[in-house]
Amino acid sequence: MFYGVLYNKAEEFGLKIHAAGNVEDHVHVVVSIPPKMSVADCVRHLKGASAYAINHMPGSVDQFRWQGGYGALSVGGRSLETVVAYAARQKEHHADKTIIGAYEITDDETSG
Repeated sequence: MFYGVLYNKAEEFGLKIHAAGNVEDHVHVVVSIPPKMSVADCVRHLKGASAYAINHMPGSVDQFRWQGGYGALSVGGRSLETVVAYAARQKEHHADKTIIGAYEITDDETSG
């Protein structure tokens, strides 16, 4: 359900999701954003739509919230395949402790 909401919202705004993966406390989404949309607006739309959907699921107690911050990286064509593979295999990277630090930093962690 969560991923369906992401992909539907992406289609609505002309975004292309290349990959998405999650662990219990965060999600990675590799997305191409059209030039007319800011990164902040993209994140706001994806977070807002998914939080709304999660909070309106049967049995939900309407308390899900995303953290305030997010991390964003710009990648070129040669790096895209690597970043897509990393995002798609989040559970494996965290279980095996093979995370890439630069891909895990949020603005909450860099603003202190």
